[in-house]
Amino acid sequence: MGKLRFQSSAKLPFRIDLQRTAQAYLAERGEHRFADWRVGLKGAALAALSLACYVLALRATTMWSFAPAYIAAIVMAMLLAMNTLHDAAHGALFRNARLNRWLARAASLPMGIDADIWTRRHVHLHHTYPNVDGYDLDIEPNPFLRQTPFQDWSPQFRYQHRYWPLVAALSLPYLCWYGDWLDLLGKSKLRQYDSQPIPAGGFLLGKLGHLILLLALPWYCLPAGAIGWGGLLLCYLAGLMAASCFLVAMILGTHWAEVEFFRPEGAEMPHTWHEHQFLTCCDWQPRPRALGHLLGGLHLHLTHHLFPAYSHRHYPALARIVEQLAQRHGLPYRCIGYQGLWRAQQNFLRGMGRRPE
Repeated sequence: MGKLRFQSSAKLPFRIDLQRTAQAYLAERGEHRFADWRVGLKGAALAALSLACYVLALRATTMWSFAPAYIAAIVMAMLLAMNTLHDAAHGALFRNARLNRWLARAASLPMGIDADIWTRRHVHLHHTYPNVDGYDLDIEPNPFLRQTPFQDWSPQFRYQHRYWPLVAALSLPYLCWYGDWLDLLGKSKLRQYDSQPIPAGGFLLGKLGHLILLLALPWYCLPAGAIGWGGLLLCYLAGLMAASCFLVAMILGTHWAEVEFFRPEGAEMPHTWHEHQFLTCCDWQPRPRALGHLLGGLHLHLTHHLFPAYSHRHYPALARIVEQLAQRHGLPYRCIGYQGLWRAQQNFLRGMGRRPE
């Protein structure tokens, strides 16, 4: 599949104003686009909470004391990944690219995903072509969810607005133990867009480290007879599913809520990349707003798409800039509450689940 181009943004008034205003925002505060000590402190606190839960799990003596601590450790690790791995993958955590790569690999270890593969899919493809059929691998056709009007319909899609949380929960185990391996072996569409080989050594070390951390070490540390292999595997799956469902529930609706989808008929899109972001995602705000600090800026999703190389600590200020400039230039900026996001998401799934006329 050939490379898809957007119309040039070089002379787009919105882009020019946006870049100038964002640079002025940093200059006025003597700031930089990367993380600061507050992001580091938040990351350290989340890491400490995850480690504390993990240690409690290793010291458990029964299934009933092990399972809550173990699952909580994985969910805390997901929160840590949302606040660190995501910025690191975009080169927005540290100034040093190598430190970003190392941090991304370390933070991805409890999740079991390969950081290099995820970066290629998320940063290089999803961020470049959100909601573009055939290019955004996050909306690839599958037997469980119909996510664009261009995809074939099947009877099970009538109920996708009800069963999607189960699909969301299984997404992380799927990526860890199936999707990543397809990408490594060149059996997925990733190789159509990124022909660079995936380092097999780092991939295998990451998977081995994940198994040691989440299965081998707990099995070694738990008292004999406290929990069987079946119980441990059940807790492992439950932990990954809980973390996965939480992440997907926070972000998936941002690309489903009253947005547009595109199937390019040629090699060029009919609008600029900046305009495309407004058509394919939105911002939302939790209540109370302070909860946004735990989400790594992912709730300000449109702002993130416009400023992927900025640390999420800047997103609240940048969102206000985006809103102001969008109104000035006639672009459809939207920032809704989570209830509105949920309703729009459910309406979208119902709509895509109806049999086309």
